[in-house]
Amino acid sequence: MPEKRTIEKARRAKRQGKAPTTQAGEFVREEIDKIRRGEHGARSPQQAIAIGLSEARRAGVDLPPPKRGQAKKRTRESAEYAYAAGQHKRKTRRQPRVSRAVKEVLKREPRSTVSRTALSRQAKRAASRRTAAARSAAARKAARTKGHAGRAAAARKAARTRARRRRTGRRAG
Repeated sequence: MPEKRTIEKARRAKRQGKAPTTQAGEFVREEIDKIRRGEHGARSPQQAIAIGLSEARRAGVDLPPPKRGQAKKRTRESAEYAYAAGQHKRKTRRQPRVSRAVKEVLKREPRSTVSRTALSRQAKRAASRRTAAARSAAARKAARTKGHAGRAAAARKAARTRARRRRTGRRAG
């Protein structure tokens, strides 16, 4: 069950006109925090992200399931179910036994899968699968929906990063 604060943040993002994936990002962040706190583990960063996306769909974020060929059949069916539940198109089947079993299995999984390095590796791999044009378009939309204060903060952060990289002799990029 997502926290009230997470749902609020996702709603705020929706009001600001941000993409459904950005809204869902709040749920993914919450899931990563849960794993870092030790509530349960995950087999891989992808699993942690998938759990977060599922929570988002069930909470009503308008994030359609992946199309055929983009993900495994089982993943797609699970996403379709979560999406339908979130859009009030179906009732969720409550299965306490299954729910408990899943929780127990996740408790045995490692916590290191959501370390900074693991998530960084996952993000780089995900970005490399997208075209330069798609990445650029996403960055442009992010800048548009950031708002004045957000843009100013991002510019300051970028300037700090450039300065730090110049000092250490690493190339900015």
